[in-house]
Amino acid sequence: MTTHPAQSEREALREGGRPPAGIGRDTSWMPAPNGFAACALSNSACTVAEARRFTRTTLKGWQMCPLLADNAVLIVSELVTNALRHGAADPFELIFNSRVNARFCPAWLALTRQERGVLCAVSDGGTGAPELRPADALAESGRGLRLVDELSDSWGWTPPDQSGKTVWATVVARG
Repeated sequence: MTTHPAQSEREALREGGRPPAGIGRDTSWMPAPNGFAACALSNSACTVAEARRFTRTTLKGWQMCPLLADNAVLIVSELVTNALRHGAADPFELIFNSRVNARFCPAWLALTRQERGVLCAVSDGGTGAPELRPADALAESGRGLRLVDELSDSWGWTPPDQSGKTVWATVVARG
């Protein structure tokens, strides 16, 4: 999947758009009139919460069923958490590589409306592939991709390259 830079909040407001409620100044967003919405993600402490609000607001605007929206919000939460935790560029590389230094944000969230559901995709600068860990009832972390696997109809990732990777999941309405 190719990520598209979202316009800034200022540019969107100048064109008459309004940011969804709860989207902060550290987050860029793109209105979703045609079934596509993108959100630039910062590395601040409230990023995951902002991504959840962005997803819920977007899916409500698309009139997606509440159960689909609940599942998509949880999936986005896990994908964004993983992108910020495991997909961020190496700090050493950030200091010494000007190409990486020029990045606008550490990750992107994109939502694409489909006929009966939504495709959720998170792009980051990491070059490691996601790893579905064995279940461990005593582990303090490592359950995120298990949740994505259980709640989504399908999920996967683009092959990592020098610009990073995109991890995606589809959620389809039942019934």
